[in-house]
Amino acid sequence: MTRGGGAEGASLGPTEKSPRHIPVLVSEVLQTLAPKDGETYIDGTFGAGGYTRAILQAANCKVLALDRDPNAIRGAAPTLAEFETRLILVQSAFGQLDEVARDTLGDARPDGVVLDIGVSSMQLDDAERGFSFQNDGPLDMRMSREGMSAADFVNTASEEDIANVIYAFGEEHKSRAIARAIVKRRADVPFARTLELADAVSRVFHGRKVDGRHPATRTFQALRIYVNDELGELAAALSAAERILKPGGRLVVVSFHSLEDRIVKKFIVERSGKTVSRSRHLPPDSIKSAAPSFRIVNSRPLTPSKGELDVNPRARSARLRAAVRTEADPWPLNLATLGFVGLRD
Repeated sequence: MTRGGGAEGASLGPTEKSPRHIPVLVSEVLQTLAPKDGETYIDGTFGAGGYTRAILQAANCKVLALDRDPNAIRGAAPTLAEFETRLILVQSAFGQLDEVARDTLGDARPDGVVLDIGVSSMQLDDAERGFSFQNDGPLDMRMSREGMSAADFVNTASEEDIANVIYAFGEEHKSRAIARAIVKRRADVPFARTLELADAVSRVFHGRKVDGRHPATRTFQALRIYVNDELGELAAALSAAERILKPGGRLVVVSFHSLEDRIVKKFIVERSGKTVSRSRHLPPDSIKSAAPSFRIVNSRPLTPSKGELDVNPRARSARLRAAVRTEADPWPLNLATLGFVGLRD
């Protein structure tokens, strides 16, 4: 989805205006992706179409865009009408982008894949989606509008499971105290609204901000990541891009918090051959034989300029990493080497 600033952890304070649908690091994405006439690109996170539109305007090329959110698909009609001969839009999680590409592009392999990870401004700003602790709405958080909601989880999971999710995906050191407060509160009245959960978490911190942020920031981030299996989807999408990109194809990933960026960095560094000899998670034979499948473009992530931050404060935590596909065979996906944390069944 086209992001206005990624995770709730990067969301606006009460005095900041909410910039809607502003694609983050779009100039840097275009410079790195370098769209050319006749080429084909995959935008794995369509959202409001910011990256897709920028790519299609930069060159006479084609874009296959994906989004798991049905609202994003419904809102894409104007963009589809404008670029009807050059844009294909499919509702799908980006973890299946290689399968979608084969179904829609046939044998053609894309020249680039761009991924913008996390929650979109559209989702954060829509109270009915339940992503934000700043607006009252149903405690939902499901990007696809299907499956287990955040309310389902906090109302039925064990105290230990809630604490583990909040700690693993929110890096919240008060996770156990928060889990206890959630279980105690739900015994009287189950959670149904976002502000109910935000209030329960705030009470653990006696209403004080944490590092200048709302005390529920990390908890909401953790629940959203867990409910949508975001880290699992990210790992799958990186592997899918590796399988589908043609030699010389570019992979560009914009992430918004350390958990995402850590996975992206480890994936690119590992597949560039920088850490193969030291990896104890890969079988010995693969350590000897696996040729680098990517070449790193930027050793340090690109970050927003001051000018962009003045226009879009939500972009402040964005990080862009990129790599170029080599001719080597794709590597098998090994979640352990990515430092992956998975708590879903």
